[in-house]
Amino acid sequence: MSWLWAIIVGLVLGLIAKAIIPGKQQIPLWLTTVFGILGSILGNAAAGWLGVEDTKGIDWTRHVLQLVGAILVVGVGDMLWSSIRGGRSRARASR
Repeated sequence: MSWLWAIIVGLVLGLIAKAIIPGKQQIPLWLTTVFGILGSILGNAAAGWLGVEDTKGIDWTRHVLQLVGAILVVGVGDMLWSSIRGGRSRARASR
């Protein structure tokens, strides 16, 4: 059940990150989910480093850090995805 929850959270965080980042991102939905999961893991790690991974009530700080992590990973991942996909389309066009 934890994998299913991680996928759902990753999808939601990835979609929110895509909505926050200006412009249109070229990454597919499955990659948005993967990047959202990675951002969530990054945010959890940052919360652990800051000592705010477990608080009384709702862990707002941890959730904000997860979203920031997702924004970073989706932003960088989109740039990498675009450069890889752009290189392939240019290589096909030159043939």
